[in-house]
Amino acid sequence: MKIFFSAGEVSGDVHGASLAREIKKISPSTELLGFGGDLMAASGVRLVRNCKDYNVMGVVEVIKNLRRILKLLDDLTEIIRAERPDLLVLIDYPDFNWRLAKRVKKFGVKILSYIPPSAWAWRKGRAKTCAAIADEFIAIFPFELPVYEQAGAKISFLGNPLVDTVKPSMSQAESRRFFGVAENEHVILLMPGSRRQEIKLLLQPMLDAAKILSETRPTKFFLPIADGVDENFLRQKISAANVEITLVNSSRRYDLMSIADAAAATSGTVVLEAALLNLPCVVLYKMAPLNFFIGKLLVDIKFFSLPNILADEKILTELLQAEVTPENISAEVLKLYRGEENRKFVVEKLKLSCAKLGQSGSAARVAQKILEVAKS
Repeated sequence: MKIFFSAGEVSGDVHGASLAREIKKISPSTELLGFGGDLMAASGVRLVRNCKDYNVMGVVEVIKNLRRILKLLDDLTEIIRAERPDLLVLIDYPDFNWRLAKRVKKFGVKILSYIPPSAWAWRKGRAKTCAAIADEFIAIFPFELPVYEQAGAKISFLGNPLVDTVKPSMSQAESRRFFGVAENEHVILLMPGSRRQEIKLLLQPMLDAAKILSETRPTKFFLPIADGVDENFLRQKISAANVEITLVNSSRRYDLMSIADAAAATSGTVVLEAALLNLPCVVLYKMAPLNFFIGKLLVDIKFFSLPNILADEKILTELLQAEVTPENISAEVLKLYRGEENRKFVVEKLKLSCAKLGQSGSAARVAQKILEVAKS
């Protein structure tokens, strides 16, 4: 049996590597090949192209590299035609992967989508388009199912990989020693995201909020540096804000989350990671006014933070656009300090929300499903 993976970015490489390891445990003779990264290669996938050679972000970069990307699409199409795999597994990366899938469908190759496009939030018509192409879908959030089911797709939810991966590497006592935090000291995390525009819009109000909080209660502030972020830029902004913030490598964020009181964080996966470690966040979302206006026309959701969406209720405070001020951020974070009654309530609600992500072992369940579809 032969399975072809297509994972065009770092996060997809991580997911693909986990699935490859689990597939090899269940069916060692299965041949795995595809478009992915070094982690997938180390997990038994024969790479026909490495995604690190094509990793471009932003409109300008995509336009500059358009010829190479189209050539990659042609190459993968021909490789799949020649290899005739039993199954093509698309891992996220929708703009590229669904173009590839549409081509490959003509060869009679079965297609499975792992982490399908977010049709639940916007461009709901995509669900119908995708359902006409892929044979099976596996979602990583339960709220993704209805829109695809309504479109006629065969879709299942087998758990979320974060349940297995979001684990501190140290005990809380070890983390406190490592970061120089005393038992009775308050710890607040600032997580302004990884995208340049996010940092530009959110870092300053976060720093100003930290300044207000530092004058209210003795607090240690930490900022995990996301991959690809300009550390010098962060240091300049922190220095100008005249507040003490410790920068740490993002790989240590789970250890920090395990000992922190709360966080001010940009909306995204990091908020869900924090929730899995019982860390409440004040969630911030801000974009350029024109982009926000267009987004409001396209997106139809009650909440924008994943724990709230999972729970279908407001657990975490969400500050949007003009609400993102130092005064609002500091006031809401203050309610989440250890010892505050509100914090206990929020943490208990987060546990219930995260329970909807399913039990651990999702990669093994997804691998089993992949093998079943490939054999069918």
